[in-house]
Amino acid sequence: MNRKITEHVHWVGVPDWDRRLFDELIPLPQGTSYNSYLVRGSTRAALIDTVDPPKFGKLWANLKALGVQNIDYIVANHCEQDHSGSIPMLLERFPQAKVATNAKCRDMLQDHLHIPNEKFLVLAEGQKLELGGLSLEFILAPWVHWPETQFTWLREEKVLFTCDFLGSHLATSSLFAERDEVLAGARRYYAEIMMPFRSSQPKYLDRIESLGPEFICTSHGPVHKKPFFIMDAYRQWSSDEVKNIVVLPWVSMHGSTEAMVCHLIEALVDRRIDVKPFKLSEADTGELASALVDAGTVVLGTSTALVGPHPQGLYAAALMGALRPKTKFISLIGSYGWGTKAPETVKALLSNLKAEMLEPVYIKGAPRAEDYKALDRLADTILEKHRGIGIA
Repeated sequence: MNRKITEHVHWVGVPDWDRRLFDELIPLPQGTSYNSYLVRGSTRAALIDTVDPPKFGKLWANLKALGVQNIDYIVANHCEQDHSGSIPMLLERFPQAKVATNAKCRDMLQDHLHIPNEKFLVLAEGQKLELGGLSLEFILAPWVHWPETQFTWLREEKVLFTCDFLGSHLATSSLFAERDEVLAGARRYYAEIMMPFRSSQPKYLDRIESLGPEFICTSHGPVHKKPFFIMDAYRQWSSDEVKNIVVLPWVSMHGSTEAMVCHLIEALVDRRIDVKPFKLSEADTGELASALVDAGTVVLGTSTALVGPHPQGLYAAALMGALRPKTKFISLIGSYGWGTKAPETVKALLSNLKAEMLEPVYIKGAPRAEDYKALDRLADTILEKHRGIGIA
């Protein structure tokens, strides 16, 4: 399978229709793709990013179908193996090729793939690969995702290759992105992969806008053409703007915490606050992550197992701490039998969030009338806080 994007650029990647888990963590309800792009000038050819190693045979078939006899450069925009893992196999078939990347990515590729130093061509910001009538320019973009991430700019045809940035986990027969097909998956992808690096992204969105690309070629999902709805979406997701939403992941062992969760949901709805509850024993991690993107408040509901949070509550707190959503307020509700360490454990896991901790409602045993009143006060506090920042 190969597709023509411009006169000199072809998509030679591979859809993975059946993959349902990424990094042994992220559910893939719509599969994914590993995008690789062939750029051919009058004198040289470059392959921008490769594919996950199990799919190398299909990449190789796509190159052969285009009559590729030689590749001069393999451009590595990012070192994760779903993009770089096929580089060693390509070097076996094209021993004269050089792996073109930045210095930090070279070092990481050597660590992960043991590629010899002499196989690299290291370029700095703004340096170009000349292909004969075409040139590829590197734009360093550290911490848009990982520290070694870069973009590659084909100025002559206004094509920007952004690797993971602006992508989506989606296996599709469409070469170009359609908003209705892609946006929900792109939001989920952003939440799971890009959200921890939110603060670095607006400046790279500005940089992309200043270039004025006509095509944005990502490493997962279909290619973006004008108008770039994905750019508008990323500006909103990566901004500090939140909505009048409470995300409520919860787990309950014997019903006490569940009763508290149900009461709080009703109290919040009565105050016209949108609530998105997630029963952790059944919830899709990607849907939870997606809900966190613009929630004004997160309340974790967890039973106590021994002295601390239930393992699923612990996982949810660790996930939020890793994803670092822009939520403004966080709190905890739950029940314990004899161990009382859950609040301090959760606070420690969420300490890197720039969010205000609201007074937890953490009770012994089954909830009583005064406990339900405490939950009502928590709902009042959330409403007051949301009004204070202009979202309720």
